[in-house]
Amino acid sequence: MKNTSSVPECKDCMKANKRIFSTLTEEELDKLTYDKTCSTYKKGSTIFHEGNRIHHFYCVFSGIVKMYKTGIEGKDQIVAFAKYGDIIGYRSILSKEPACTTAKAIEEVVLCVLSAKNMFEFVENNNKFSMELMQMACRELGEANQFLTDIAQKSVRERLAEVIVKLKEIFSVDADGFLKVSLTREELANLVGTATESVIRLLSEFKTDKYIDLKGRKIRILNEEQLRKISNYY
Repeated sequence: MKNTSSVPECKDCMKANKRIFSTLTEEELDKLTYDKTCSTYKKGSTIFHEGNRIHHFYCVFSGIVKMYKTGIEGKDQIVAFAKYGDIIGYRSILSKEPACTTAKAIEEVVLCVLSAKNMFEFVENNNKFSMELMQMACRELGEANQFLTDIAQKSVRERLAEVIVKLKEIFSVDADGFLKVSLTREELANLVGTATESVIRLLSEFKTDKYIDLKGRKIRILNEEQLRKISNYY
């Protein structure tokens, strides 16, 4: 269920996604702000479903969105997260294809809902915007290819160690050193690509070995160097 929120100025958020929005002219930024709406999604709400046609792209103003695909026997595979300043849904708009993932709020999320018409106008008339958008899509494709390689070549233990380090890189840590994202054990398993039981066992092992500390869902890295060594991720 979504509720309309007050609409922030796109100019005020440029720093959150410099690469893409800083390429827009002042007139284009004003048009983007004028034409968009903002919606609040409660924790657990679905923003769009895999396989459905979507008619807008979205910019995350606050909160965290998980992007996942549903595989065999309904098992989910998390492929990415989106946070403040990130854009989601744009590839389906550009390709004019159904959404290739499902987007769900893992905490309360405020999204700016942006016009597909505006995107196509910017692509057609602003070469810098077009280039940044293409580079962003290429980076995401590269990350997806790396994920497939990891699934094929790394053990579950190696993948979990890598995921924990990457979560720190993406979300950073709070004042107590815990990751600023709180995932269920099932979500961690969906991110790693394994059974929930395996993640629970390996987290316990990492805690025993003093690589991490656990407080409910929260994770604090105690020995990042060792986690990187386990995962061969540098």
